[in-house]
Amino acid sequence: MCILCDQGRPQNHARSQLGRRDFLKASTAAAAGAAGMSLFNAPARADDDRDDPPQDSGKRGRRYVIRGGMVMTMDPSMPNKGEFVSADVLVDGKKIVAVGPNLKAGGAGEIDARGKIVMPGFVDTHHHQAWTAIRSSIPDSILIDDGSGRPSAAQNYFGNVLLGFAPVYRPEDVYISELFGGLAQLDNGVTTVHDVSQIHHSPEHSDAAIQALFDTGRRAAFGYFESAGAAFIGTNPGNQYPTDARRIKKKWFSNSDQLVHMIMGVEVYLPNYQLAWDIGRELNLELSAHILSPFGIRPTLDKLADGTAGNGSLGLRERDQHLFIHMTGMSDKGWKRVKEVGAHVSIAFPIEMNMRHGIPPIHKMQELGIEPSLSVDVETNLTADFFTQMRSAMTMQRMVVNQDILNTGDFTTFVGGVAPGSAWPPPPPPPAPGSLPLLNVRDVLRYATINGAKHLGLDGKTGTLTPGKEADIIILDATHINVFPVNHVPGAVVQMMERSNVETVIVAGKVRKWRGKLLDVDQRRLRQKLEDARDFIFNAVGGPPNLFR
Repeated sequence: MCILCDQGRPQNHARSQLGRRDFLKASTAAAAGAAGMSLFNAPARADDDRDDPPQDSGKRGRRYVIRGGMVMTMDPSMPNKGEFVSADVLVDGKKIVAVGPNLKAGGAGEIDARGKIVMPGFVDTHHHQAWTAIRSSIPDSILIDDGSGRPSAAQNYFGNVLLGFAPVYRPEDVYISELFGGLAQLDNGVTTVHDVSQIHHSPEHSDAAIQALFDTGRRAAFGYFESAGAAFIGTNPGNQYPTDARRIKKKWFSNSDQLVHMIMGVEVYLPNYQLAWDIGRELNLELSAHILSPFGIRPTLDKLADGTAGNGSLGLRERDQHLFIHMTGMSDKGWKRVKEVGAHVSIAFPIEMNMRHGIPPIHKMQELGIEPSLSVDVETNLTADFFTQMRSAMTMQRMVVNQDILNTGDFTTFVGGVAPGSAWPPPPPPPAPGSLPLLNVRDVLRYATINGAKHLGLDGKTGTLTPGKEADIIILDATHINVFPVNHVPGAVVQMMERSNVETVIVAGKVRKWRGKLLDVDQRRLRQKLEDARDFIFNAVGGPPNLFR
């Protein structure tokens, strides 16, 4: 099923291996829920053509130039270290052709970016999009019930979401949650996501999640994780995780030249987890897992470091690509092996601090000389806004380092000619606490763009505005009252901006958001379908939501 095709607006799915699949035929309820959704509008035309986005953007042979923006390419190998006070970006089809001042682009359409910041789209390396229908449902929760009887324990994520809400999802609930969540992130400037999908109760559920990723029209890694609840309380016995990975790979991902690719979830807290690792390696997929303080994961990572995990011989290998999520509370042994094999680490700073995952391990990563990517994690608790992710990362790291410096207690030295008694203590020499450099705005922008692309194996396609890469671009309004005047471009993006500044979003050359509005999307119908899914899910677990509990 493709909603656009069903409305008489055929899409070219030849490269994506989609054809005209009706992936929900095996489920009567799912087919009824998805048929005729009409969630996409016909393209609207403004009275003045100059207010329209470039026609047929993203198609072969269609060229346009983004003119006169403050361009931040995130590629320091380019002239001016990739940063331009005023420059143009020329796009041909889905590719960036050139970046620089006063580009000649005869006959190309134009986007006026004067007063705007032009940069790569954000990359979210860990997002449970299936939980969109249950957003904000457990805002005070911790990860696991600690027996305290407090609201945070009663709302705990493991019991309420993984063992409660998740098992009752139908394929149509998966589809609308994935679609709505993906479109919301496009609106926020996140052009690429790793959808960590734990909703594989049946092949129909899996196909619903994947179809939604394609229909959203943004770049994505489909993370094939487990059927939440099945391994612990025996729900959803029809799930075929992890063996269905072979069917999924063949059906959906036999072509690498498409916006969506596949990652294998290899959770080490599940029984017989080696089978998932073996299948992921067999299919030559990136391997991803939540690695964090609870569930006895620390000793398991130590065994993976030693090569004695699973059936006794499973270990981390340099020839595999790994993406580990959180990495809170791990031993030096585990960290050492993670660095040796070049594994990537995704940190969800706000969630980890709120839900008792452990302290986000940014300081450990700095000590080891490696860098994270950023991730949203779950909207059941916190916003998916990516400006929040960047600010949280920078604030948390600086808070700890700054306090470590203050804890040295030396306020009597002369610093810059300041009298004793009023001077700041200087940072101590390494390896003392407080010796790490403070994160800056360029650091967290790197985490949010090129690092994310690298961690998903996409840095050859996206993550920077480098000629030859695909055009995943966001244009941020720097004339808005919340940020004007701009006196430092990276600083304005990280420290001053939020969703309202995201004016234009482009994925693989195609304009998806224009002048602050998502294109070709019927948000009223989307909201109705998501609300229907929400009501079904809540009623299935005991009744409608208590909005002011």
